[in-house]
Amino acid sequence: MLVVDDDAVSRHVLGGALRSAALDGSFVGSGAEALEFLSHTRPSLVLLDLVMPAPDGYDVLRAIRELPSGSEIPVVVLTALDADDEIARAFKAGADDFLRKPFRPAELVARIRGQLRLRESVETLAQRERDAQTVLELSQALASSHELDDILREVVRRVASATGVDRCSLVLVGDDAERGLVVASNDDEQLRDLPLDLAQYPEIREALRTGRPLRLDSDGHPLVEALKGHAYASLAIVPIVFEGRPLGVLFLRSRTRATLGDGVIALTRTIANTTAIALRNARIMQGLRDKSEESEVARRAAERRLEQVEHFADVFESAADGILVVDVTGKILFANPSAREIVGADATRTGAELLELLRPDDRKLARSLVSALHRGERPETVDLHVEHPGRAPIVVSASGALLREDDALLFTLRDVTRERAVDDELLRTKNFLESVIQSSADAIISADLKGTVLLFNGAAERCYGFTAAEAIGKMNVAELYPPGIARDIMQRLKLNGGQIRDHRAEVVARDGTRVPVALSAAIIRNGDELVGTVGVFTDLRDRLAIEARLSAAREQLKQRERASLLAELAGAAAHELNQPLTVVMGYSELLGRKLPEGSPGRDVAGVIHREAERMASIVHKIGTLTRYETKPYVGEAKILDLDRASHEAPPSSRRTPLPESEP
Repeated sequence: MLVVDDDAVSRHVLGGALRSAALDGSFVGSGAEALEFLSHTRPSLVLLDLVMPAPDGYDVLRAIRELPSGSEIPVVVLTALDADDEIARAFKAGADDFLRKPFRPAELVARIRGQLRLRESVETLAQRERDAQTVLELSQALASSHELDDILREVVRRVASATGVDRCSLVLVGDDAERGLVVASNDDEQLRDLPLDLAQYPEIREALRTGRPLRLDSDGHPLVEALKGHAYASLAIVPIVFEGRPLGVLFLRSRTRATLGDGVIALTRTIANTTAIALRNARIMQGLRDKSEESEVARRAAERRLEQVEHFADVFESAADGILVVDVTGKILFANPSAREIVGADATRTGAELLELLRPDDRKLARSLVSALHRGERPETVDLHVEHPGRAPIVVSASGALLREDDALLFTLRDVTRERAVDDELLRTKNFLESVIQSSADAIISADLKGTVLLFNGAAERCYGFTAAEAIGKMNVAELYPPGIARDIMQRLKLNGGQIRDHRAEVVARDGTRVPVALSAAIIRNGDELVGTVGVFTDLRDRLAIEARLSAAREQLKQRERASLLAELAGAAAHELNQPLTVVMGYSELLGRKLPEGSPGRDVAGVIHREAERMASIVHKIGTLTRYETKPYVGEAKILDLDRASHEAPPSSRRTPLPESEP
């Protein structure tokens, strides 16, 4: 993936987070470098900082979306910007996800993996659609021809084109599976009926025996070694089987091992099944040509059977559902226009076998349905897969009844192919969305208009302490908030057009703990009808704890800086006051000794000496200040508390000695 950030520290942090999650990335420090990288490399994902020197993140994002395949590249934007309009601008420019700095590595990795899974699912669906289109086109091409040579050439050409292999050959085998014929190859239109002794190709015999594809990519394998002159690195053998009988194989050769992946094998296997039906159809047509007289006899017999049910025709002709009438042997006696349109006119011709219309693994189900009808039961409607040469496979919903008078069975058919495909697609989409929701790092909760919880993902379980089983259908969303908060959030939603983003709130965990969260919520609508609400909760406990620790650290730093400044100031003041104070004390003591006992001057000298001594004690305290401590002074004013701020003992426990000698 490509990481674009002009801040070296951010690139370092991102690199550490990606490496810890075993994710590879290329790192660039400017928008220009990113555009140069994208000119020759298509990354699987882009982590993009928005705020950079020109070209900034928005320019890079627009450039990505203008690339030929740029719409397929997931882009997760990173920024320290906190404004809602910046978020909206980023998504409008084409961002797939948004993450604020500073981010949690676990959340970053979860967002990346979610986007990669989404991209993989989209690519898988696109590949499946391409494969289905290939099979459909091949089926239509094969249905338009019953000539065996045309069918064989079309198959190898389509397989080589769809899978990207270097060579595709088609080998047909006899009933004994001892000898084979290479009947077509995409790179040699002149190749016809090249004999193969299958005893020399045990891999082909193994694929025919098991009915499963065989992939060979070992350098030491004999088949690979035998083809070294053609520079083939890997081979695959896909059997062509119809109703358990091997008809031949598709032999694929590629110069790169990566070409013959699971998707290629699966597609080739589907084409092999289609080929088997086409081969059988071609052989049937050839057999019909050879047995025209038998066909005529069969036609006349079918007409006689049809006469037995002609009295039903007027009733069934106008029916919207397809209707088939079959005799006790399973042969079709009558098909109304709707049945011929659903299944095909040729497939529902008089005298055709009912079971021949169905996919092999559905025939047992059809037999049980027929048995139940003959017993006079009314079994439930069943889905049957109809596969008929020349038509795309369909799914029909079938039910039946016993016509006792004629001992025949009546079946009603309804084409439900589109409905079942939609059901399957909806189920896959539902499973995919559930996987995305469950893997989200944020808690996701949805409720109906009554407040009943309908969705409670894994992150919500971790945040609240309730399990999904305890919450879904059993709890009201108001129970997850402090009193009145749910009502307030609903009012905010209605006032803000049905959406709120990054709203700070508190939720209540199972143990009563209030958990701070960032909430983004929306009202869910079905057309103009309100059907429920959904909320995405980001647990802020870790973030707030980090912010609290950061604030405490800043306060400690401020106190230390204040104490350091105070100590420096106190030391300087004590140093400057000490010398003149010493002189005052010396001269006052000298005057006390020189003046006569009882004279006023001597009393004054004593007062000066005592006050100077008290001043010396104060200066000493100033010189030993280590912290900033205050005490009330006048009104609300405060002054420095020297006794508490000094690390020395209180002045009552020490005295400053006067100098013994005269100055």
